Amino acid sequence: MNLFVDILFIVFVFAIVVQLFYAFYFFIRLSCYQEKSESFNEGISVIICAKDEAELLSSNLPSFLEQDYPNFEVIIVDDQSVDGTKYLLKDFEKKYSNLKVVTIDPHVISRVGKKFALTLGIKTAKYDYVLLSDADCRSFSKNWITKMTSSFVSKEIVLGISPYKKLKGILNKFIRYDEFIVMLQYLSYALAKIPYMGVGRNLAYKKSLFFNVKGFASHIQIPSGDDDLFIKEVATKDNVAIQIHEDANILSEPKTTFSDWLYQRKRHISTSKYYKKMHKRLLFLFPFSQFLFWVSSVLLFVFHPNIILISSLFIFRIVVYYSIYYPIMKKLRQFDLFFIYPIMEFLFLFVQLFFVLLNSRYKTNSWK
Repeated sequence: MNLFVDILFIVFVFAIVVQLFYAFYFFIRLSCYQEKSESFNEGISVIICAKDEAELLSSNLPSFLEQDYPNFEVIIVDDQSVDGTKYLLKDFEKKYSNLKVVTIDPHVISRVGKKFALTLGIKTAKYDYVLLSDADCRSFSKNWITKMTSSFVSKEIVLGISPYKKLKGILNKFIRYDEFIVMLQYLSYALAKIPYMGVGRNLAYKKSLFFNVKGFASHIQIPSGDDDLFIKEVATKDNVAIQIHEDANILSEPKTTFSDWLYQRKRHISTSKYYKKMHKRLLFLFPFSQFLFWVSSVLLFVFHPNIILISSLFIFRIVVYYSIYYPIMKKLRQFDLFFIYPIMEFLFLFVQLFFVLLNSRYKTNSWK
């Protein structure tokens, strides 16, 4: 029993050390991050792909078309919709001169996913800088374009954030906590000069980057990955900026059923196996260290004779993350999760395990 307890204690300490490494090498960068105010006023092409999303476009599209920016266009790529999207967009074209519609006819045969539609949108764009979002999103402010593109003064890629709308219920908290961890990692890694992904709901880059790598050619066979796999390919340690100002937010509608969220989450996870080895190791080690921390701490509270020592180390680790997460959750507008974060972290380990077990069986033919 003594050997078992000793091994548990070593695992416990190892997990804490790894967690401290992530906290003080990666996450503290986002915790201490200060916005830079820069001015950029070149033309911007906003691109949104839509497939059978007339109702969402009806409510969300004006937030993109009515931006307070001197020179921009909004391109909607209608990907073979059959729900009346075509007629809705015709009405919008009469009202907004900055709207451009690209229609993919039903008889066109394209690969699965939205990469073909997005490629057409980028090729249609008349400006050298593109800003991407989705039909089920809306801009948080009329200064969205201004804020998201300000870093183009010195960078070629801007990683924005797209938090989910707050709703009642535990599922919504799980979804937003999951999204918080995703944002925490890709923003912190970008600040550490090892960018690995962005989210297509709020992402900007120079059009030349797209053509330099022949678009999505290297991963065209994969339905998803138009954001993370593309960023992995074109991002360097010096050409990426992040933008987390409130006015740069894109508000996303969360899934309202577990099955819908499961489908969405598995689709995102399915692309992670194509990440660079270093990124995969870093993304694996963080949740693995969390798992080791919680399992070993529970067992040590039962079997270790020195409860004061275990309690002190346990509380120390929790307090460190509370200190790191406090400013980050405020900056990312997720502060309602702050006081329940340890509970969410513990429960989410089982949700992640569930995703991992199902991931190997996952296939999709749809991008919606």
